[in-house]
Amino acid sequence: MKPASLSMRLGLTVSVLGALLVVVLAILAFLALTHELDALAKGGLERKMQQIRHSLALEQRASDLSLKPHSLLDQVMGHDNLNLTILDQGDPTAPLLSVGSPLPLPAQARREVAAASQGKVSYFSRSDDQGRHFLTATQLMPLNDGQSVVVLLSIDRSNDEALLSAYLSSTLIALPLLLILIGLSAWAVVQRGLAPLREFRKVAAMVSAQDLNHRLSEANMPQELSELAHGINFMLHRLDNGVQQLSQFSDDLAHELRSPISNLMGKAQVTLSRERPTEEYKAVLVSCTEELARVTRIVSDMLFLAQVSHPAALVPFEVICLEDEALRVADLFSLAAQEKHITLQVSGSGRALGDRLMIQRAMSNLLSNAIRHCPDGQAISLVIDSHGEHVSVQVSNPGAGIESQHLPHLFDRFYRVDNSRSRAQGGTGLGLAIVRSIMSLHQGLAQVESSPGRVTVFRLVFPNGRNG
Repeated sequence: MKPASLSMRLGLTVSVLGALLVVVLAILAFLALTHELDALAKGGLERKMQQIRHSLALEQRASDLSLKPHSLLDQVMGHDNLNLTILDQGDPTAPLLSVGSPLPLPAQARREVAAASQGKVSYFSRSDDQGRHFLTATQLMPLNDGQSVVVLLSIDRSNDEALLSAYLSSTLIALPLLLILIGLSAWAVVQRGLAPLREFRKVAAMVSAQDLNHRLSEANMPQELSELAHGINFMLHRLDNGVQQLSQFSDDLAHELRSPISNLMGKAQVTLSRERPTEEYKAVLVSCTEELARVTRIVSDMLFLAQVSHPAALVPFEVICLEDEALRVADLFSLAAQEKHITLQVSGSGRALGDRLMIQRAMSNLLSNAIRHCPDGQAISLVIDSHGEHVSVQVSNPGAGIESQHLPHLFDRFYRVDNSRSRAQGGTGLGLAIVRSIMSLHQGLAQVESSPGRVTVFRLVFPNGRNG
């Protein structure tokens, strides 16, 4: 069975809760109306009983009640819903005075009459032959001669019952309409509340690996969904950048590999086009070996980049003495520096947390570039400096300098300031990209400062590992 939609679930939940609330309010209103009508009826009876008590206090004897009932009649006459009965305390079966239609006195009512006292008004209900319900108040009242009589004052509750009946009828008629209105309102509110989710679905349906430009509008969204939309937009932005970088990397890689492969194929085809001397075949094979070595370096650098860029590359770090590693790298390149009469100078000290071989690789790439671009007879310095929470390795060379428009792109893959010169010197265009990936893995930074005619400075900034 297909599960119900979220809008259906929310709509039904709100409708049921609304229906329960309406029913509870209707019941509470009925109970409040009933209580108020009872209070009004008892209040009216109590006021009349006070007036009757005052009138009886002026009578001399119980027998005068039937002879001079005018004062009592004035209290009841004009009120069609009132019924007055006065009984002798000694003989409650014989009424001394009765105003209105006679009402039966049930057994419970007789007990109320027998228990009537002068300090308290008692109430009980009874009905007449026509089925009308009366609320009766009874109290023992003294006469002027010291005798006491039992007073029963009844009020007809037919009007109150008619009002309650009308309320119930109107409620039963209005309740289904209210429930329908609540259901429609709940559906409309839920549909409006879930409208942003339909926008999410629309954008998600349009997003693909070829088209990551779609974004969710964060305007007029609830705070919770606005935060979600912001997170999704940020995710799409990163995916878009990643796909673009991957596409650019694939294009650059194809371009870089196409040149040596084309050279290999061209040389082989030309060489095989006719018979040639052995020395010429040997020269072609040497040239092909150099191109294959370049392809091997490109593939090796790519594999290293993939290693340090993947989360699995989070190898355990150890405390590294940067001065010792700088000395090892300088010793490794000492022969290449001597060929150009370049002096390598190492100074300073510092410690960092990291992988020894990767840090050596980053320093080697920077020093190799520095030797390649440094004029003959100059000096290259490697300076380790600790400052606050960071420690840096600075490689400086007095080369020709780099123009400012190239600086933001130096650490991009396959980026070259001078393509022809870099290829002639055997560069793959991945050295500085490897440096940046290594520094990202070490939670550090790779920086460069240069301008034409000034010293070029490459800097590796590590978190300080002196407390590691």
